[in-house]
Amino acid sequence: MHLRLVIYVRVVLAYSGGLDTSVILKLMQEKLNAEVITVTVDVGQKDDFEKIEEKALKLGAVKHYTIDAKEEFAKNYLTKAIKFNALYEDAYPLATALARPLIAEKIVEIAKKENADAVAHGCTGKGNDQVRFDLAVKALYPEIQIVAPVREWGLTRDWEMEYAKKNGIPVKEKIYSIDENLWGRSIEGGILEDPSEEPPEEVFEWTLSPEKSPEKPEYVTIEFEEGIPVALNGKEMGLVELIETLNLLAGKHGVGRIDHIEDRTVGIKSREVYEAPAAVTLIKAHKDLEKFVLTKWVLEFKEIVDSKWAWLVYNGLWFEPLREALDAFVDAVEKNVSGTVKLKLYNGNAIVVGRESQNALYDLDLATYEKSKYDQKRAIGFIELFGMQSVLAYSTASKHKLKDFESKKAAEKVAS
Repeated sequence: MHLRLVIYVRVVLAYSGGLDTSVILKLMQEKLNAEVITVTVDVGQKDDFEKIEEKALKLGAVKHYTIDAKEEFAKNYLTKAIKFNALYEDAYPLATALARPLIAEKIVEIAKKENADAVAHGCTGKGNDQVRFDLAVKALYPEIQIVAPVREWGLTRDWEMEYAKKNGIPVKEKIYSIDENLWGRSIEGGILEDPSEEPPEEVFEWTLSPEKSPEKPEYVTIEFEEGIPVALNGKEMGLVELIETLNLLAGKHGVGRIDHIEDRTVGIKSREVYEAPAAVTLIKAHKDLEKFVLTKWVLEFKEIVDSKWAWLVYNGLWFEPLREALDAFVDAVEKNVSGTVKLKLYNGNAIVVGRESQNALYDLDLATYEKSKYDQKRAIGFIELFGMQSVLAYSTASKHKLKDFESKKAAEKVAS
C-alpha cells in the first residue's frame, strides 16, 4: 500500500459497518493517527443500527452518529425521481445514486459540527460512488480534505479480509456486494460479474421469481397529486410508508427485477442487478398518468428532460445548476398530474389497466368510433396541410429520378 504522508487529526467516516469501512476505520487510526468519528445515515436500508454503532465504537471510533434521513430522502429526492420517471439508460431507477448526495450532506454537517480536518468514504476507484461523494463534498464544503483509502491505498477485498482477521475485525464472508435503501437494492460481485450467467435466486431478497409468485394477479390503485403518490388502494399514506408497502406488494409478484449492462461514469461497462419493486411500479403508473393529462408536445419534450435529469443524478451532478433548473420546469409541468392509476401485479409485471383524472385530455366523444359530435370531414383539410411539404418533396424527387432515368436510356440508345 502507498499511504499519504498527510496526518489528519480528526476524520469523519461514512460508516456502513461492512468490510470496507470497518477496515478503513482501523487503518486510519493505525496509519494516520486519526481520531475517527463514524456516521451511518439511514435511508431505508434494513440494518441493525445499534449493532453498527456498537461495532464502530468497539473498533475505536471516538464517537458515532446514526442519522434517520428516510423522510428527507423521500421528500427531497424520491419525489423528484418519480416526477422525472427517472431511469438511467431506461433501466436503473437510481436508488444508490439518489442517496449519495444526501449521505454526503449529512457527513458534511457532522464534519462541520465536529470541526473535522477531513471526511472519508469507502468507495473504490472503479465505481460511480466516488464521483458522487467527492463532488457533493466539494460543493458543500470545498475547504475540507477527502480521504478515499480503497482508491488511494489500492485496497483489495482479499487484502481487507486478511487484515480484518489479523486485527480482530468481525466481518461476514460475503460473495456479493450489496447496497440498499428505500428506493432499491443493488447486488454486485461473484457470478454476477459474468454477464452470460443468469443471476442465482440467492441474490434476491425483495422479489420472488415469477415461477414462485402467486398464481392469481393482484390489483393496486395509486393516487397522485401533482405528480406525487399520496394514497395506495384508497388509503392515504406518507411516501415512506407507501414505498415500503408497495415494495412488499409488488415484490411478492416478482416485479422490479433488473439485469442490464450499464455504462459507469468512469467509462467501465458493468453488469448490474437490481431489485426495485416500488420504484418500477410507481414510475410506470406515473408515466401513464402523464400521458393521460399532458399534451403530446409536453410529453415529447419531457422525455428529453427526464433522460437528462437521470443522467445528471447518475453521474454525481446533483449540485449542478442544470439539475435545479430542470426541477423548476418539471414542478410546473406536474401541476396537472393528479389522478388515480390502477395496475395489475402478476408474474413479474406491473401492468397499467386503468386510469382516472379530472385533468384528463382524453375525450370519449372525440375518441369513440360510435356516433359522436365530431365532424370527420374536418380531417380532409388537416391531412392536406399536414402532409403538404412531404408530398411535394416526394413528388419533386420522383420527377428528378424520372428525368435521370430517361436521360440514361437516351444515352444508351445513342451509344448502341
